[in-house]
Amino acid sequence: MARESGADGLMRTKPIDRLRQDAEGGSHSLERTLGPLSLVGLGIGAIIGAGLFSLTGIAAAENAGPAVVLSFAIAAIGCALAGMCYSELASMIPVSGSAYTYAYATMGEFVAWIIGWDLVLEYAVGAATVSVSWSKYVATLLQDWGITLPPRLLHSPFETVQFADGSTVHGLVNLPAVLILCLISLLLMRGVRESTRVNSVIVVVKVAVVLIVVGVGLFYVKAQNYVPFIPENTGTFGEYGWSGIMRAAGVVFFAYIGFDAVSTAAQEVKNPQRTMMIGILGSLAICTVLYIAFAAVLTGLVPYASMKGDAAPVATA
Repeated sequence: MARESGADGLMRTKPIDRLRQDAEGGSHSLERTLGPLSLVGLGIGAIIGAGLFSLTGIAAAENAGPAVVLSFAIAAIGCALAGMCYSELASMIPVSGSAYTYAYATMGEFVAWIIGWDLVLEYAVGAATVSVSWSKYVATLLQDWGITLPPRLLHSPFETVQFADGSTVHGLVNLPAVLILCLISLLLMRGVRESTRVNSVIVVVKVAVVLIVVGVGLFYVKAQNYVPFIPENTGTFGEYGWSGIMRAAGVVFFAYIGFDAVSTAAQEVKNPQRTMMIGILGSLAICTVLYIAFAAVLTGLVPYASMKGDAAPVATA
């Protein structure tokens, strides 16, 4: 760990002191401007997304029923353990790069290369899923306003849309999804301060939506929708019962993806040794409470079976 040598080939490691030196020196060093609140807001903004507004209904309908709240709790425990590891490593190695940098410092260049591409894939899949779900909600909102977008511009070329009369049409491009990805990319290119300000606004909006759904939805919850709380297993692993709860935990784990993104901002945090723990675990704790409350109200509003395959269950409820 004390040297970076070519003799070790692809398994060579980069010392922590060298990583810090590279991060702090040079014209490309990042400015440390983020505090605890900004980091918690960044975490909430990264975590709450399509996972909550889309996967909750699907996991309840196909796997766990109303017991999806237990799935969220189980997934949160796993995330908390991973979050503690991330916060410890981010405090020791307060530079950008997240898991890629940690692997480079401990296991070598080859492992870091693999993890780096894994992170690219993770965020690419996450961004695609969020943008598609966002597109679905936008289309639903515009339809409520009397504006109907062409189906070919709401689906990818790999999707086939079937109409009520039995006719079908192939998708061309999910235009709203593409547009939102381009806009967010342009925002990120502007810099961390601008993106943090916009993220703060988005966090307020998203948390407000969750609180409104929970607060207003409580008055429309029907107790019979919780019966049975844990539906009997159908005989197939993962379809209700405890196996369904565990499978749903794996599904809704995707909803927590984003807490690790907090560690990528370690190089822009004022006091990483103290702030990283607050940012990662604080955002996880807040989101877990919101997720469980949200899932409990959503499954109480409508029968869980009616949300099967619904990408916009909140609008349906």
